[in-house]
Amino acid sequence: MPMIRLTAPAGALTEQGRGSVQRDLAAVLLRWEGAPDTAFFRAQAWSHLVELPPGAQATAEDDAPRFLVEVTVPQGALSERRKAGLVEEATRTVLAAAGLTAEEALRVWVLVHEQPDGTWGAGGSVIRHADLVALAKGQRADA
Repeated sequence: MPMIRLTAPAGALTEQGRGSVQRDLAAVLLRWEGAPDTAFFRAQAWSHLVELPPGAQATAEDDAPRFLVEVTVPQGALSERRKAGLVEEATRTVLAAAGLTAEEALRVWVLVHEQPDGTWGAGGSVIRHADLVALAKGQRADA
């Protein structure tokens, strides 16, 4: 199951962006993962917003806000093409939520963490990538 976490300095997102960025990023992740757009898969796409207190983030150059998007997916869920698309679209989503332009894209880093098969558990059971693929195929057929 996918999980996405955005870490940002408090106040760095616009009011509208703060209200929508978590669901927007979750939708981006599901789309690039190729998951069906069903209530079940949307409910499993966890999205966290971690806001850093003032002064908790800086670079050696300046104090302009930077954004870290961390994505955790089952190993094998994303091809290289899908990873590239995910990174590009997640970056655009964060820039829009912060009211920034494409020229400021280097302020957004996206890290993709692939969870090895057999090391992800949910509902008291180990969940394997093959289980998710079978579930997705079944939900596509029912949709």
